[in-house]
Amino acid sequence: MFDFESFHREMAGQTILCVGDLMLDEFVYGEVSRISPEAPAPVIAARRSETNVGGAGNVARNIASLGAKCIFVGLIGEDAAGAELEAALSREPQIESVLVADAARPTTRKVRFVSEHFRTHMLRADWEMAHPAAGETEQRLIDTILPLIPRTDVVLLSDYAKGVLTARVIRNVIDTARKLGKAVIVDPKSANFAIYRGATLLTPNRKEFSEATRSRADTSESIALAAQDVMQLADCEALLVTQSEQGMTLVPRKGEVVHVPAYPVRVRDVSGAGDTVAAVLAVARGAGAGWEDALRLASAAAAVAVGKKGTATVTPAELRRQILPHAYLAAEEKIVARGKALEARLADWRRQDLRIGFTNGCFDILHPGHVKVLTAARGACDRLIVGLNSDASVKRLKGETRPVQAERARAEVLAALEAVDLVVIFQEDTPLQLIEQIRPSVLVKGGDYKREQVVGHEIVEADGGQVMLVDVLAGFSTTSLVDRARGGKA
Repeated sequence: MFDFESFHREMAGQTILCVGDLMLDEFVYGEVSRISPEAPAPVIAARRSETNVGGAGNVARNIASLGAKCIFVGLIGEDAAGAELEAALSREPQIESVLVADAARPTTRKVRFVSEHFRTHMLRADWEMAHPAAGETEQRLIDTILPLIPRTDVVLLSDYAKGVLTARVIRNVIDTARKLGKAVIVDPKSANFAIYRGATLLTPNRKEFSEATRSRADTSESIALAAQDVMQLADCEALLVTQSEQGMTLVPRKGEVVHVPAYPVRVRDVSGAGDTVAAVLAVARGAGAGWEDALRLASAAAAVAVGKKGTATVTPAELRRQILPHAYLAAEEKIVARGKALEARLADWRRQDLRIGFTNGCFDILHPGHVKVLTAARGACDRLIVGLNSDASVKRLKGETRPVQAERARAEVLAALEAVDLVVIFQEDTPLQLIEQIRPSVLVKGGDYKREQVVGHEIVEADGGQVMLVDVLAGFSTTSLVDRARGGKA
């Protein structure tokens, strides 16, 4: 199995130079309500919109979200879209952005209209100037990029054919990187792969590869055959062809062809999936991963990205959950601290419109009564969060001889249960503050409580949620079990 923990530690020390076409991605979400009488086209009733850093900027954001540092060079116009992108990148602590402004061209902007119900892109409107950067701007790009190369571990060129990566810029960057012994990964757009000569890896998608090689590229064998001439022409170490649901095929100049199948996932939006793949490959190779391991990481990251809306980034925790078996993840991935870790999980579940449930307790010695409550609670929601009293909290509530097991041990036992999706340890005597943060749709306790005795019932009911009481299983209590184990009365 791939040693993800070692990779995670290594990738945090990487610095990736990303150069490419920056764009402002806007997504307008709504419902298709009717067909326009003026033209046979659907009418979308807009409900909300989102703005993201797109194109090569999304590659930079993915590099940063993985924990690596990214130095990003791109081109913007002197306009509102450019100012918005500059401000957005400046808020990313792991990204050092160096943007070249050109008053003669607009910042590339793409607006996508998306049907939320059908999860379908209905229309895209583009504002752009796709021709190569003018001579003076081109020289400014070269003068900006070259001094940055010595500071980096890997150079990544993200070509969207919007004018940044001219033949001169590409040539100068690759030649300088090779002299300094830096790997160069290229996500190409030009069908003439020769302009990327000297790059370490090219990552075209199947359509781009097919057009460049004039081959069908419909099997690993046909890709491997067509790739030989390309690699000779481009003088690259390897070529990777991404094929959406058919997976990825890597053809190295030396060694065996590697094909990695795609993960079976529910696709929500493919926007920016290629950006994620390029970012993970750069970070993985910089961290010392071999071709096959880097490929499997990239495939897992793509599966996470297409499950999100819009141009999405992938975190190490999401990547880890996708790669490693669920049983191995139970304790590590189900136990989170209050704060950003919990907020991130809640935000993800809410984006998916999942019904969140909550219950709490000391769970000092897990017994069938606990299991009954937890199973019933999980049956009433899509995701169940268990609030667990800390050691100090249990001691205040139960006395100096409790808890019998430390909080980490109690949390790991709970996390191993299939019914439990998340365990959060709280320090207070009651989970009120935790409930205020979670705002669950369902609040569950044992039937030995009355509704008005359940801590947080006012909060949940005020939000339109439900308080559920589960009948307790007679004959089981932690206190009686502890007494019996210590030789006392049951």
